[in-house]
Amino acid sequence: MHIVVRQGPEIGPHIDDLARLRIEVFRAFPYLYEGSLDYEQNYLATYAKSPESLFVLAFDGECVVGVSTGMPMDHETEAFRKPFVEGGWDPSRIFYFAESVLLPSYRGQGIGVRFFEEREAYARSLGRFAHCCFCAVERPADHPLRPAGYVPLNGFWSKRGYVHQPQLRTEFSWRDIGEDEESAKPMSFWMKELR
Repeated sequence: MHIVVRQGPEIGPHIDDLARLRIEVFRAFPYLYEGSLDYEQNYLATYAKSPESLFVLAFDGECVVGVSTGMPMDHETEAFRKPFVEGGWDPSRIFYFAESVLLPSYRGQGIGVRFFEEREAYARSLGRFAHCCFCAVERPADHPLRPAGYVPLNGFWSKRGYVHQPQLRTEFSWRDIGEDEESAKPMSFWMKELR
């Protein structure tokens, strides 16, 4: 296993790896995402255009088995910026962590922790961010596809110093497994002060 960090335009060659991993990993609960490669490549083009975007890639030999991303919040789409603007936050002072996707067989080995460490270090190195944040989908406790014994990642995120901000909410649409078309999913943010 080894970790590779790529920034800005350097991420272009890795877009397909992230697209593939997003489709595979986000198919599981709680995202239940029915993805397509075309949609993913279009979505991920935002990262290739941002000069300060970040990819943290986990390799097993030559195979990418995990990717974690981030970029300045003011480079993100309006759906992600809007809750902060309306809440009186300055998006230019926030570094946004997008996805962290890791194949199940590689979990529990410290890679998820490393993903957070690398993104936080990068945000600090840019010198203008006061906070890091990410958002997570909210599913009801009685969702019919919730696996028995499912444990959300809230405890993991709290150990990393992130605090749930339920007042910072947005919606993002995608097609769930079994859906014929996209539907809006509620999402809320978690934040950490950078020091």
